[in-house]
Amino acid sequence: MSWGTELWDQFDNLEKHTQWGIDILEKYIKFVKERTEIELSYAKQLRNLSKKYQPKKNSKEEEEYKYTSCRAFLSTLNEVNDYAGQHEVISENMTSQITVDLARYVQELKQERKSNFHEGRKAQQHIEACWKQLESSKRRFERDCKEAERAQQYFEKMDADINVTKADVEKARQQAQVRHQMAEDSKADYSSALQRFNQEQHAYYYTHIPAIFQKIQEMEERRIVRMGASMRTYAELDRQVTPIIGKCLDGIVKAAEAIDHKSDSQLVIEAYKSGFEPPGDVEFEDYTQPMKRTVSDNSLSNPRGEGKADLKFGGKPKGKLWPFIKKNKSPKQQKEPLSHRFNEFMISKPKIHCFRSLKRGTQPLCFHKELMKRTLGKPTYAFEARDYVLSLKLGAAPEDFSNLPPEQRRKRLQQKVDELNRDLQKELDQRDAITKMKDVYLKNPQMGDPGSLDHRLAELGQNIEKLRLEVQKFEAWLAEVEGRLPARGEGRRQSGMFDSQTAPAVSSCAQDRESSPDGSYTEEQSQESGVKVPATDFDDEFDDEEPLPAIGTCRALYTFEGQNEGTISVAEGETLFVIEEDKGDGWTRIRRGEDEEGYVPTSYVEVCLDRNTKGAKTYI
Repeated sequence: MSWGTELWDQFDNLEKHTQWGIDILEKYIKFVKERTEIELSYAKQLRNLSKKYQPKKNSKEEEEYKYTSCRAFLSTLNEVNDYAGQHEVISENMTSQITVDLARYVQELKQERKSNFHEGRKAQQHIEACWKQLESSKRRFERDCKEAERAQQYFEKMDADINVTKADVEKARQQAQVRHQMAEDSKADYSSALQRFNQEQHAYYYTHIPAIFQKIQEMEERRIVRMGASMRTYAELDRQVTPIIGKCLDGIVKAAEAIDHKSDSQLVIEAYKSGFEPPGDVEFEDYTQPMKRTVSDNSLSNPRGEGKADLKFGGKPKGKLWPFIKKNKSPKQQKEPLSHRFNEFMISKPKIHCFRSLKRGTQPLCFHKELMKRTLGKPTYAFEARDYVLSLKLGAAPEDFSNLPPEQRRKRLQQKVDELNRDLQKELDQRDAITKMKDVYLKNPQMGDPGSLDHRLAELGQNIEKLRLEVQKFEAWLAEVEGRLPARGEGRRQSGMFDSQTAPAVSSCAQDRESSPDGSYTEEQSQESGVKVPATDFDDEFDDEEPLPAIGTCRALYTFEGQNEGTISVAEGETLFVIEEDKGDGWTRIRRGEDEEGYVPTSYVEVCLDRNTKGAKTYI
């Protein structure tokens, strides 16, 4: 099957067909190009979608991602981002391996087609020129033959005429002979041209045209094969990313399976537990007995009668009061009727401290800490509960976070201490750098004036002193809180940079509580007001603790340089023991060997807890 033999007379149709084939190839290139644009657009939209729902840095949304369901959603967003990357890979590969390659091939194909049909046209022009020469020889031979016949007839006519001279007859005879000779020459030329044309025509139809058409056929077949190969490449490029896309989807499924509703519920408890106890039962009031006002433990006046005047409300009572709270009975206490207690609560000035006192700073901070201290392990007073709820609703935020439950307060204080230590370290680094620069200026005055740095050094010194005082203050509050918390089998996590100055701060804070006007708080305050937790005693107690048992193992995902006190350096890939899991502050306590312990960021390790501690292995 050859176009040269089967389609020897279809030159024009083959020219149209090959042009149509190139148009089809260009159409396919355009299709692939639009597909790559769609893939890029889709990938861009997926990335924008993932970025839109990513948690913003330093925002409240980051705190929400401690829940397993939120972490699963974050994993889904990351997998969608990777999924978008695979569509970008498809677009890039299709562009480089199909679109660009086929566009270059089309240009080569057009050039080859042009060359083949140019040769065909030259062969056509040559055979047409041979045909014209043949026709010219034929017409000349025909004309010479007619002229020879007329010359012969004229000679015969002159020879038969008796009136014509012998010279005229001889002349006519010579003319006829010349015409016959010309006819013979024309006949020879025509015969030669005919033979040559037949040879050229045979070569045209059996040699030149079949060879040209064969090249055109091969060109067209290569185009078809190339187009089929591009279609296979098109499918393979899609199939290549299918396993990776499958892994992305598997990652989403794995993240969904990692959701632990029990863990999320526990996190809610840790986040919002107040530390208060629920109110007791409302006691029966016997109206048949005489209505005598008695002093009881639930009274808002001074039960000891130490000569201290009752505080009165300075104006109208604010908000709705909560008097219906039961207090634990004492064998020596006599309960007064509920109506009397309610009346006294409404008209007297109990020692409650609403959000205005917290906001305006009318009470010392140590008093507000004492308020939270009294609620730990004790029956809750109505006005204390109301004070706490009002502080939550109205956004009152004391500097020592005394409006928070004990455990939440400890975490916030620890975060504040770490933040202040980081700021202090930055200031110290700046001071060291400027001091070195000043030494360079002193040795080489041409480089700068040393005196120009004195102002900056003085400013840094003031900032460092201010930050040190802040660290001391917050570490004192942290020591006080941790000294009152129930034993949790863990030590206090703080920098220890200024531990020597912590004890005086705690003592001064306790003195502020004793000297505050709220020191007349009933017997519970007098019993607990003497509780002081010097930092040195706490540290000694922590040093004497028995080593905590390992609750699992962990593998370091990244290298961490533990530069602050309480942290430990780990190398990537190192395996260590876990002795305390993350409490929600982002740190995990680990042990290397028998005596080397410390904290590392939870995000730097992969933790595997033992089954007997968590019920199942948990990966963080």
